[in-house]
Parts: sequence; structure tokens; C-alpha cells
Amino acid sequence: MNKVVNSVEEAIADISDGATIMLGGFGLCGIPENLIAALVNRRVRELHTISNNMGVDGFGMGLMLEAGMIASHIGSYVGENKLLEELVIAGKLKVTLIPQGTLAERIRAGGAGIPAFFTPTGVGTIVAEGKEVREFNGRAYLMEQALTADFALIKAWKADRMGNLVYRKTARNFNPIMATAARCTIAEVEEVIEAGSIDPDLVITPGIYVNRIVKGALFEKRIERRTIQK
Repeated sequence: MNKVVNSVEEAIADISDGATIMLGGFGLCGIPENLIAALVNRRVRELHTISNNMGVDGFGMGLMLEAGMIASHIGSYVGENKLLEELVIAGKLKVTLIPQGTLAERIRAGGAGIPAFFTPTGVGTIVAEGKEVREFNGRAYLMEQALTADFALIKAWKADRMGNLVYRKTARNFNPIMATAARCTIAEVEEVIEAGSIDPDLVITPGIYVNRIVKGALFEKRIERRTIQK
């Protein structure tokens, strides 16, 4: 089954106002930058986003924030986006911060069909407010619920036409688990090859989890914070 679509606009055509969207990436590494740009051009509103972070001002998810498209956000880190900080302090944007490992496991659990799990992370802190706490083997654990979404916008390195994905090094990050946790997974890739061209042992995300593939036209791959030796 050929899952390749012709453009990023076609790939996101059915994303509507109020949708819950997972966006892959860690910082600016492995983000679906072409899909994000197309989404910004469509000006979809009241989105509920789930991502490790909100990118930076003027790039990645920062563009969605500047366009006023996001109603709420779930993530683990917000330190590189000044606009996000301003909106949260002003009470104009609902942001839920989750410890990074817990965020990853909540998404993985969502993809695995596990509704909830227990973790010691956050016990005795503000993270535990309103959550069930149980004791196992003399240690307290929080119950955390799985996360799922209407759409997952992810970035991979290569895909075959059946949707099997290969990621490149650290750009793998949150992308594989998000691919399993959404009703519709849309993968932006750098290269599309014929079915059977990928060694099965190298496939990270099987095509059964991927609904659409689109080849990105341009990848800026910006460095989030450039550090050089003096």
C-alpha cells in the first residue's frame, strides 16, 4: 500500500480546530519542520499540543505559538521560548509540565494500550497533586495516565512507500513512541525509497503505525543553542 502523499499541505489537510497533536523532536533535533510550517499556513486554531518542548522563538513550534494556534500544551521543558514564558505568566496559555521520563512513558503507554502506570518520579512534589499514590515494597508511587492524540506529526530519515521508518541517530528521540500513540500518524522524511529497500532489522517504526508519508522540501536543521570554543 502506497502511503506517500504529494505535499505537506495534503498530508495535514484533515487537521481541524481543537485537535490534539503530538509533535516529535527534542529541542530542534528531529522536529517535523515542514509539517509545522504547513500547519501554520493553514492557521488551524485551539490546538492541544504534546511535545517535549515548544521549540524556540521564530522556529519550529515557536511559529505555532506566535500564530496563536495553541490552546494548551503538555511537555517537559519550556526554557528556550520567551513568548511561551510570557503567555504562561500572563495566564493566557495552559501549560502542563511533566518530568521528561514520565512524559516519554505516558506516550509509550498510550501506544501500547496501557491506560495508566505507577512511577516514583514526582512523589512528594507539586507533580503529585491530585494523583493517586500507592505503596509498593515500602516505596510510594504516583499513578500516571497514558497520553494519546488525534494526530502525530513526526520526523524520520528514510521511509519506504509502505510507511516503514528509519531514524537518524539522536533525531530518533520522541518520534517512534509518538508514532504509535495517535489515531493518525504523519511522517515527514528526507528520503522515500521503494518497498523492500530497507533491511527489516533497521526498521524502527513499522508501517502499520504510519498513515501518511511526505518528503520534506527543505530542512533547515537549525542548531538550538550554538556553543563554540573561544
